[in-house]
Amino acid sequence: MSIAEPKALYREPSGRISTPDDIDRAVRELAANRDRFRRTSVRERIRLVEECLRGLVAEADGWVAAACEAKGLQPGTSFAAEEMAAGPVAVARYLKLLAQSLRDIEAQGIPRVPGEIVVGPEGQVRVEVMPTRGLFDGILFSGFKAHVWMQPGVTPENLGDTMATIYRHEHPPVGISLVLGAGNVSSIPPTDAFSKLFQEGQLVLVKMNPVNEYLGPFYERAFAALLREGYLRIVYGGAEAGIAAINQPLVDEVHITGSIYSHETIVWGPPGPERDLRKSAGDPLLKKRITSELGNVTPWIVVPWDYSEKELAFQAENTAAMITNNASFNCIATKMVVTWRHWPQRERFLDLLEATLGHVPRRKAYYPGAADRFRKFTGCEGLDEHGCLPWTIVRNVAPQRDPQYFDEESFVCVCAETALDAATPADFLDAAVEFANDRLWGTLGAGLMVHPKFRREGNHEARFQRALANLRYGTIGINHWPALSYAMISPPWGGFPGGTIAEPQSGIGWVHNTYMLDKAQKTVLEGPLTVFPKPFWFPTHTGAAGMAGDVLRLTADPSLWKVLKLLPAALRG
Repeated sequence: MSIAEPKALYREPSGRISTPDDIDRAVRELAANRDRFRRTSVRERIRLVEECLRGLVAEADGWVAAACEAKGLQPGTSFAAEEMAAGPVAVARYLKLLAQSLRDIEAQGIPRVPGEIVVGPEGQVRVEVMPTRGLFDGILFSGFKAHVWMQPGVTPENLGDTMATIYRHEHPPVGISLVLGAGNVSSIPPTDAFSKLFQEGQLVLVKMNPVNEYLGPFYERAFAALLREGYLRIVYGGAEAGIAAINQPLVDEVHITGSIYSHETIVWGPPGPERDLRKSAGDPLLKKRITSELGNVTPWIVVPWDYSEKELAFQAENTAAMITNNASFNCIATKMVVTWRHWPQRERFLDLLEATLGHVPRRKAYYPGAADRFRKFTGCEGLDEHGCLPWTIVRNVAPQRDPQYFDEESFVCVCAETALDAATPADFLDAAVEFANDRLWGTLGAGLMVHPKFRREGNHEARFQRALANLRYGTIGINHWPALSYAMISPPWGGFPGGTIAEPQSGIGWVHNTYMLDKAQKTVLEGPLTVFPKPFWFPTHTGAAGMAGDVLRLTADPSLWKVLKLLPAALRG
């Protein structure tokens, strides 16, 4: 087949294991379409995005059923609803918002942000990106807002110059990006691929992770428009296939959502003296550009106050949701609860958290190595006869005595709690920010539980804004899980800027970011201290299963009637 042949037909690799020849052919088929993709109009890109959205809706039920079977989940449960929300719904939201931004680019050159653009007290521009337009966020996520804080130097006047810059080039460079798909959350491979394709102008080779390669055929059918045009290819296999794809000469860059260990191996080679020599010489094995999202020891900072029993109970459920979602196989699962040692309600909050976890059914530990990681972080053999591990809180850990909880993401259903000393609650806030920045590994996301009365007292609001400015994390969640920013799709998702191949922390670059804010620094997502009805992402929500399909249909084709249809199940929460 000639490399110049347009619209090369897509052919599946045999037996779901791609040979080096399969991978080479897939990359050459992408390369054959570089120039045609460069010339593709914004109108044509909108058409492709909308065709993918229709394909996604058609494949969603089978996609979710396959994920539930692989993860040992019963259909019709809140856990099954979670697979719909974190899979097809998130991808549908991405495609819907992307099409909206592309229409804005066609009409006026840049996306139109949905909310206010203000300058915060620290001098940074803040761009409101949620609630979005047209998706009824104001009803579904009442009281929630997300602002993207731009990097210093961006002003309200020059903000537009930093948006959708790839669409300002008359002849933009078109490379080939290898996306090494994540094995845990089904929306990650497609949204990573779409971010590269439509926001960075790269054609995409997705290498499926062996953990969830069963999703590949659903992606192929859902996004057939992109495969047909020769802009996307999907290949399969383990480490050997990954190495072949990384080393394919026509692949220009690599994107990974995974662990810091995988990132280090790709960039510097396997552990050992040769890797150490390369790192000391600044001579990486990988000479290509790499972008990444690598996880986090995610802190949940509990700002002390006199909370009511109702508020404590809600936040205990909230924290439990952050721990139990996807069996805790999330790069943004809460891994460190940070409390004030002198907070009178400290033990009560932890007791409520453990009691809530006790009512959440155990889940199959489907991700490879889970039992070994559980043993490493608890010293116990936790796997039961059904292949499940227990939700585990380890109280009062200390960096010197228990460094593993602070230095390494466990990526299993273990969460630790540590207590800090400080003179006052406000001093605790300052100490907690310094602790999270300097002692916990990673820069992906952090959360703060804070009472509105705390913020209204004295100069606390100024100190709270200073804390937000000082936190070096890509996403900060106020009163809610930072992962909601991932699910909202409109904010950028990734580690705090500044990661390098030598010290990537939680990664390099952004995905999602449907308003194409090219100089983002962080996202601050804020919601109420308590929410009614109960959020449908809580594992204790009894109506979530009945809402899942309706949420997808609402996202794909919004209408007020579809919002109203959700209310009975939502109120049963």
